[in-house]
Amino acid sequence: MKFIRQLLRLLAIYRVIVRYGLDELLLSTKIFRPLRLFAYFAPGHWIRSKELTRGMRIRLALEELGPIFIKFGQILSVRRDLLPDDIALELAKLQDAVAPFHGDEARKIIEKAYARSMEEVFAEFDNTPLAAASIAQVHVARLHNGREVVIKVLRPCVQAQIRKDIELLYLFAGIANRYWADGRRLRPKEVVAEFEKTLYDEVDLIKEAANATQLKRNFKDSELLYVPDVEWDYTLPNLLVMERIGGISISEITTLKRLGVDLKYLANAGVEIFFTQVFRDNFFHADMHPGNIFIDIKSSHRPHYIAVDFGIMGTLSTEDQHYLAANFIAFFRRDYRRVAELHVHSGWVPQGTRVEEFEGAIRSVCEPIFDKPLKEISFGMVLLRLFQTARRFNMEVQPQLVLLQKTLLNIEGLGRQMYPELDLWKTAKPFLERWMDERVGLRAFLKGIRTNLPLWAENFPEIPRLIHESLVQREEDSANIKRLTYEITDLRKGMQQWHERIILIIVGCTLVVSSAIIMSLKTWSFFNIDMLMLGFLLGGIGSLMLLFAWGKR
Repeated sequence: MKFIRQLLRLLAIYRVIVRYGLDELLLSTKIFRPLRLFAYFAPGHWIRSKELTRGMRIRLALEELGPIFIKFGQILSVRRDLLPDDIALELAKLQDAVAPFHGDEARKIIEKAYARSMEEVFAEFDNTPLAAASIAQVHVARLHNGREVVIKVLRPCVQAQIRKDIELLYLFAGIANRYWADGRRLRPKEVVAEFEKTLYDEVDLIKEAANATQLKRNFKDSELLYVPDVEWDYTLPNLLVMERIGGISISEITTLKRLGVDLKYLANAGVEIFFTQVFRDNFFHADMHPGNIFIDIKSSHRPHYIAVDFGIMGTLSTEDQHYLAANFIAFFRRDYRRVAELHVHSGWVPQGTRVEEFEGAIRSVCEPIFDKPLKEISFGMVLLRLFQTARRFNMEVQPQLVLLQKTLLNIEGLGRQMYPELDLWKTAKPFLERWMDERVGLRAFLKGIRTNLPLWAENFPEIPRLIHESLVQREEDSANIKRLTYEITDLRKGMQQWHERIILIIVGCTLVVSSAIIMSLKTWSFFNIDMLMLGFLLGGIGSLMLLFAWGKR
């Protein structure tokens, strides 16, 4: 059944590819250019609509294929340096302008969820969606207390569609893991598992509401980032009700410039927000495409960000946080040996890797991009060379860092559009040095003492009793170790005896069987008497060995 479901999904994907002529687009790329004559024989060439541009064809195909493909398009949409303008502009529509489902259907979902009529729950409800994305769409409403809100409604059957595509990804991951040379290093199954967890978290709107509340608490009284309030009394697993915010989409660069917004300040603030989330709070927004970020321009010189859509949030372990920060700092200081050592110590590359050789490889990739603004850096080439280095040194993909890497790509893409002169290294370095000092420097030591001092003072009267109990426990542990030592010695002796018995039994049985075979012979040669004596002798020895083995019980 599962195989049939996967086969049907593959056929559905192929049908969409053919309908929008994407097979022809594939044949027109540089890799397949030698086969471009076959484009005329591609099914898409004859049945696709001639009125659609290539960008529109790609966008519509991704929309029809579903949430996972739309997510992929959203990630690509912020990488203007990697895509032609016409395709990038079309993919940008996937951020908040995916084809919506009908407002009447959204109304039915809401009324069914609350088990009440719309008029009982909301004073006003706009049937026309404000925005539509891959997982859900948003409608404007007004509560009976007069507060304007937005209602996020999950798309019908979205979970079933995600499940089908995840099964397909696992199929491809299994094939890659088994037959692709780099499969084991890239750990495709683990990456898909991490992606699966992220997607299922995103369709649980109660969890999204909790994420928004946590992020709002982390940036309480912040002048950099504002998070809307959640209306918990109205929020359900498939419905999220939040305060309606006003702002300009970060993608409207022309509008921001016309209004005199300080884009340099905004770009630097974005970098600080990102590193604050990752390192100070260990809780970061991992879906930062332009459709989820708005700018409040009440003060054009000190604008601040407004974030929405908190379905995908990332966290890191303490070890990954430490290694990442140390890697960033070493990178900013151009200490490539330290970068190489950290990769080995963290287990991201095999233990036997030669640090000097790895250091040289990292230097050759990173050195050309220093002292350059974003607009002068070819990140496509940098990524390509990093992948080549990773393959050469068998560097494994870290599934827990996939979300962070995706977010970094989004941040860099937004920075390139907003303020190409941004010096990413200069902005991030002081923050990370301060964070590391607070975690592992003198300030961290003093902070630890200050934090734990009340606990130590509270437990100080108990110290004599704790010392006595520790000594008693130590004596008991010593006695237990001696007892275990004796038991292990006895067990070893018993095993040795059993070993000897088994050898005696095997040899004895062999001799007795051999004796029986010799004694059963009916035809005798010249050596009749000798053979008979040999049979008796073997049987006697074998019997004695069996009796001896029996006596060793």
